[in-house]
Amino acid sequence: MPGALVTGASRGIGAACAIALANAGYDVAVGYVRDADGAAATAATCQAAGVNAFTHQVDVADAQSAAAFVAAAEEAFGSLDAVVLNAGITKDGLAMRMSVDDWQSVIRTNLDGAFWTAKAALRGMMKARSGSIVAISSVIGLGGNAGQANYAAAKAGMIGMAKSLAKEVGSRGIRVNVVAPGYIETDMTADLADDVKAKLLDGLPLARLGSAQDVAAVVAFLCSPAAAYMTGAVLPVDGGMAM
Repeated sequence: MPGALVTGASRGIGAACAIALANAGYDVAVGYVRDADGAAATAATCQAAGVNAFTHQVDVADAQSAAAFVAAAEEAFGSLDAVVLNAGITKDGLAMRMSVDDWQSVIRTNLDGAFWTAKAALRGMMKARSGSIVAISSVIGLGGNAGQANYAAAKAGMIGMAKSLAKEVGSRGIRVNVVAPGYIETDMTADLADDVKAKLLDGLPLARLGSAQDVAAVVAFLCSPAAAYMTGAVLPVDGGMAM
């Protein structure tokens, strides 16, 4: 049975990705940093699909912690066929008021964490001469957003990182792609005021916020043999927002 690893999988998009991969027949390593109960619930749902799943506390911003998570997944499953780089945080604020910590912590988690996890996974994938890595970026990384310079920089950086890795490891049979979600109904968007949500919907051709499952379906596709000739791609899942 193929093995998959998902960071930031205790809730939202990460949890949906883990569950979608389990439903596709992958054993799943569920990464989390604080929400052990949420991660356990994700793992239980994965196990209900008839696959193996376990949780692992990981701080992806720490290279050694990220490597330990990858090693635990490889030990449990024998190898990793799919890795989803989803862990991320926001610390929004206007540039003139943004603290050093607010800038650096978002970059460390969202961008550095994606790189450390991917780097650790690549060694085993290169030996196997196969594997799929999917980075969860954002439409904010494509077009920017006022008050989110740190988040936009990290998410744009993930796109550049993924394209570079795709060129480095494609000859070894490893694919690296990017999904760029738009406004998705998660804990991060739950606190948006009704008037803000209404304004967002006015600009969306599909006239609804996306769901975590909308994103997870595309991630599962990119991890599957159906996407065998796709690498370095950036797929918006945004209801037409980026058009």
